[in-house]
Amino acid sequence: MNEEQQTLWNFMWQQSDKLLIQTLQHIGLTFISLVLAVLVGLPLGILIVRNRNLSGTILGIAGILQTIPSIALLGFLIPLLGIGVKPAIVALFLYALLPIIRNTYTGITGIDPNVNEAATALGLDKQQILLQVELPLAMPVILAGIRTATVINVGVATLASYIAAGGLGEFIFGGISLNNTNMILSGAIPAALLALLFDFCLSRIQKLGFKKIKRVIIAMPALFILLSTLYFIPNSYGTKLTAGFTPEFMGRQDGNVGLEKIYGLKIHTVVINDAVMYKAAYEKQLDVISGYSTDGRLKAYDLTVLRDDQGIFPPYYAAPIVRNQALQKFPSLEETLNLLAGKINDSVMTDLNYRVDHLHQSPERVASDFLKAQGLWKQRLGKKNGTIRLGSKIFGEQYILANLYSQLIKGFTDYEVVTKTGLGGTKICFDALVNNQIDLYPEYTGTGLLAILKPNQRTIDSLSSDKDKTFAYVKQEFEKKYGISWLRPIGFNNAYALMMPKQLAKALHIETISNLKEYLENQQ
Repeated sequence: MNEEQQTLWNFMWQQSDKLLIQTLQHIGLTFISLVLAVLVGLPLGILIVRNRNLSGTILGIAGILQTIPSIALLGFLIPLLGIGVKPAIVALFLYALLPIIRNTYTGITGIDPNVNEAATALGLDKQQILLQVELPLAMPVILAGIRTATVINVGVATLASYIAAGGLGEFIFGGISLNNTNMILSGAIPAALLALLFDFCLSRIQKLGFKKIKRVIIAMPALFILLSTLYFIPNSYGTKLTAGFTPEFMGRQDGNVGLEKIYGLKIHTVVINDAVMYKAAYEKQLDVISGYSTDGRLKAYDLTVLRDDQGIFPPYYAAPIVRNQALQKFPSLEETLNLLAGKINDSVMTDLNYRVDHLHQSPERVASDFLKAQGLWKQRLGKKNGTIRLGSKIFGEQYILANLYSQLIKGFTDYEVVTKTGLGGTKICFDALVNNQIDLYPEYTGTGLLAILKPNQRTIDSLSSDKDKTFAYVKQEFEKKYGISWLRPIGFNNAYALMMPKQLAKALHIETISNLKEYLENQQ
């Protein structure tokens, strides 16, 4: 076993308790939604066999549901069902319907009509023909549809972690955010093995006789109840408050790791994507959330920041990072990007974020309005002399910064710009930069230090309280290790923060993170 494999297995062993829980959650999500899909899809398939005029409508609706992107479907369901298990199960149930309905219809209609005529001649009624002739003969095709639905659901279930439904996606998306390959593989490998295992088990069932298959079907409710119970594993902290933290926040020293280590904070936590986290707090589905000090949704959702009285959230700069080869290829690029240096402080960035996150103004408009107010907006030059590839992560602030830089480049240089926004977490953006897929993107010195460079704890402690020292260190190390330059900071500080709804924090007399810890301890 090589060193990389050893590291992976060591990581999986260290995270074995959490990995087991997430695997059980993943199985629960997949199985519960699959059973519901079979209970609904099988009768619908039989219905459209008996009423052929309905087949086009029902199969068409199921097909449309299948084509909706899974993230979008989850987003549609959140306003109706909230966050957590319910929207995840409903989404997976809807995805599983098409192959089950279609294969039930295909399996039964594919039976030789002479067989049905013979059964009728023997005196069997429609129900007897269905149970004794059609279903046994069609069962291999029906089970093939169930196998397809199962494999689809195992994959789609990884996205459940975006809405605090658990599962192996927590490891996968946490690893993407933290630039941690071992974490990604710790979620991806079990998910792939689950898909293979489920498919193998169903293939064995497919070879059984119809009578034995009926016994399996009879046993399904008991397994359904068991997995449903396992999925809803109670938290171990005995607190009445629930926190929602992003995958990246969960694994960072200046995130949940620091909260547990420095504050000793123990709170029931669900992992959730920041796109829905703030609204979940506003709608009282979460009591505490992680966030960013410049986020416009603080104002939009009436949240208050808990004072970090022990200083685990150090201040960090935001700045563009650029491949050195791009700086050499495009001589005026650095000067142009630095036009934004020092122009945006915390309050200005918060206001820009508010306009995008809450007022739903486009990042392009917000960026152009700001540049015009600063006297930095120019019409695009006509002549084009090369193309710069500009990336960004997948949240509002990054879209704004990407548009600011794009408009500056188009106005002050003769270069074209191709934007590749919404690249996901740190790992995706940084890997794209290193592998020459993009030329630059906005980054934060804290992320560069903790998620990319990952120095020892002594180095972190010596730097993290001083944003200028942190900037100087990451600038030097990125240049040396990756051939990437940090240009001049934009000006604002983007640090993590813990937030609560103002009304709740006031009612519980919580102003600091230490107050939160004391409250939780008193509730145990």
